[in-house]
Formats: sequence, C-alpha cells, structure tokens
Amino acid sequence: MNTEVIIPLIIFLGVIFFIGFWSSKKIESSTGGFLQEYFLGGRELGGFVLAMTMVATYGSASSFLGGPGTAYTMGFGWVLLSMTQVVTGYFVLLVLGKKFAILARKYNAITLIDFLKVRYNSTAVVLLAAISMIIFLFSAMTAQWVGGSRLIESLTGMKYTTALFIFAVSVLVYVVIGGFRAVAVTDAVQGGVMVIGTLILLIAVIIAGGGVPNIMQDLLAENPRLLTPYGNEGNLSAAYVSSFWILVGVGVVGLPQMAVRAMSYKNTRSMHRALVIGTIVTGFIMLNMHLIGIFARPILPGVEIADTVIPLVTLKVLPAWLAGIVLAAPLAAIMSTVDSLLILVSSSIVKDVYINYIKPDASEKSIKRLSFGVTTLLGSIVFLLALNPPDLLIFLNLFAFGGLEAAFIWPVVLGLYWSYGNKYGAIASMITGIISYIALHFYNEAYGNLFGVHTVVLPIILSLLAYVAFSLTIRKTKYQF
Repeated sequence: MNTEVIIPLIIFLGVIFFIGFWSSKKIESSTGGFLQEYFLGGRELGGFVLAMTMVATYGSASSFLGGPGTAYTMGFGWVLLSMTQVVTGYFVLLVLGKKFAILARKYNAITLIDFLKVRYNSTAVVLLAAISMIIFLFSAMTAQWVGGSRLIESLTGMKYTTALFIFAVSVLVYVVIGGFRAVAVTDAVQGGVMVIGTLILLIAVIIAGGGVPNIMQDLLAENPRLLTPYGNEGNLSAAYVSSFWILVGVGVVGLPQMAVRAMSYKNTRSMHRALVIGTIVTGFIMLNMHLIGIFARPILPGVEIADTVIPLVTLKVLPAWLAGIVLAAPLAAIMSTVDSLLILVSSSIVKDVYINYIKPDASEKSIKRLSFGVTTLLGSIVFLLALNPPDLLIFLNLFAFGGLEAAFIWPVVLGLYWSYGNKYGAIASMITGIISYIALHFYNEAYGNLFGVHTVVLPIILSLLAYVAFSLTIRKTKYQF
C-alpha cells in the first residue's frame, strides 16, 4: 500500500465530508422549503459553481480514464472527436437558458419531470420519464461506482470490496446529508481538482517524453496513422466523428442531470458567467486529458488495458505524493458524476412518483425522512450490485446517455419553444426514441454502424418526427406558456 499516494486522497475526501456537513446546516436553516433546498440547492447557484457543477457532472470516468485510454489506442483522431464535447455546457444553457429557468420557477418545478408534468399534464409522460430515468441512470451509476472503486484499488493496493466500501461511504455521507447543494459545491471543488491535475500531468508527460517534437517523432515512427484524423486503423470516418456533435452537443440538452442545472442558477448574470467559464474549463480538460492519453504511448508502450493508461503514466512520471494529488482528478470526476446521478434518481422517486401520485399531502418531516432513506437505500443497492455487477448493467451503461437523449430531448426542447407540442407528441417521441435507440444499438453491434454515424443520430431524428406528427394529428391544441 503506497502511503504517499493515499494521504492526498484522504485529505481530498476530508474536504468533501466537510462540505457535506456545511450543506446540511444550510438545509436546516433554509426558508425555501426542504424539497427546494435538498434537490435544487434553493436555486442559488452562482456562475462559477454552476459552470463547475456542469463540467464535473458531465466529466466522468470516461473523460479521465476511458477517453484518454482510447486516444492512447487510436491516436489524434480520437482527440479530435473528443473536442466535440467543448460545446456541452454552452449548448445546454444556450438552448434551455432563461426560459427554462423562468418556467421552472413559475411551475415551482424542482425536477425535470416536474416541468414535463405541468407542461403536458399527463400521468403517462411523468411515469414514462421517471421509469426511463431510473433504469438508465441506475445502470450508469453502478458502472461508475465500479470504475471509482477500481481506481482506488489500483492506487492503494486495497482489495476491491474495501475500495468499493470506502468509495460508497464517501459519496453517500455528503449526498445524503447535504443534498443538491453539497453535490454542487463539491462539484466546484472537484472541477478545480480536475483542472489542476490535468495541467500538472500534461506538463509531466511532455517532459518525460522529451518534449512534444520527440513524442510526435516517436508516434510517427510507430504508426503514421496515429497522427491523422482517421485513427490508428483508418476506421474513424468523417461521418462518424461529425455525428458526435449530436451525442455530446445537441443531445446533451436531453440529459436530465444537465437540464436540472439549468433551473438551479441564481440570476441571468450567473448563467452568462457559467456559459464562459464552463466552455473554457470543458475545452481545457477534454483536450489536454486526451492529449495526455496519446502522448503517453511512447512513454508506456504496450499497455493492454487502455483504461489503466492514466493511473499508470501518472505513477510513472510523478513523485508518489504528487501522483496522489493528480489522481484525485479522475476520482473527483467519477464521484461528481455519481453524486449527481444519485440525487437525480432519488428526486425522481420521492418528488416525481411518491409526492405526485402516492401521497401528495405528505408532511415536510416525512418527506425529509423519506428523501434521506431513499438516497441511502439507492446507494446501498448500487453498492451491492457493484460487488459483482451483472453484464446487463455494464451493457446498459454503454448506451444510457444516448437512450436518455433520445427519450427526453424533444419533449424538453419543443415543449419549451413550440406551443403546439402536446402530451401525445411527447409520449410518442419518448417511446419512439427509446425503442429505436435500443434496436439500432443491437443492429450496429451485429452489422456495423448504419450510414456510418453514431447510434444516437437516427433515434433523435425519428423521435422528432414522432413528436411533430402525433402533436399535430391527435387533438391539435395550442399551449399557453
């Protein structure tokens, strides 16, 4: 067990716990009601915290482990593809922007499903949305817990179950007691850790490789295709790379964990500041982490498991104590994604199902107990699943985000801007998006990508057609915002 690596990680976790306790005091002193504070931070997020919580929520194990590992394997083509993510936060706030926040306040919406409930006045829309969210996000969350535990295991030498227990307790303590505010503020801290860790590691890798010109020469000598936009085997087509603008640009508007942040900021100035800060930070992290992945190839040749590239190269090029600080970045990325998903699934069960349809007149005291209990229970179930995760959950994680985008993007965006959108269009769009995405995923796995584009593209187009067609042909009505 490497003590010098562990100490910075323990300090990092100590800061996270402190934020959780601080946030719990804010909940107790809040005048806006428990639900408003616990699940939405009292709608008081400033520009910096809003930007960093969006960056940290979106940046997960794939951004710090899987993505750089793929860049290590495929070369600069994957670095180019990863840069489509730069627009993520900008696009979400630009599209949803002021109108979504204004309507959320008008409807007193605390979750995305709250907005859908008032906008469409349909039990079917609410239940379909809640079920989709719980299934997809639950699977994604379990896989993230496995990733976080594997990272702690590889850094500390602990057994996997011990690492999983530490990770689970760390996340649960500050999420259960601190709610959304704890998630948002810890995301801000974790976002800062990501930026600093990325910068330190990039510099260290470039120095270890003898400078950028030497690294480029080594890559050119090994395989000239590593320096092209088409991948190490020439299999990254222009259509496939371009289609990622849908998956991580346009489609991200439909991700509930991103959309809910667009209703949590304090004022217009905060939103504008978050647009700028979020775009810069996302671009910095995505570009440099993926560059680290490909730059590590000459330093660590022959790595068989690509996901281990970042931990391995960090331990190789940095002193142990500094490696511990830097490796807090991928741990922060995983934790910040997990905490956001956990609070989102909890709010879907408590607010969108229990309060809406089971006990609308529940007292604040019972809601508080239920919220703490549900969040703890969800975390415990995820812990048990992560002990020996079934293949189905890992499989679902691969297309969870795409499935959510196909389900939610048009009911949210057109529900916001198109007055003729109605519940029939929303139901048809969600069903069409989910079914076509899953079916096309199986098809692409068996026969290769249809039309050479990412799986998410066609379902988003089909769900758009379904939304418009059913809204106009079945009881066409005009909604008054």
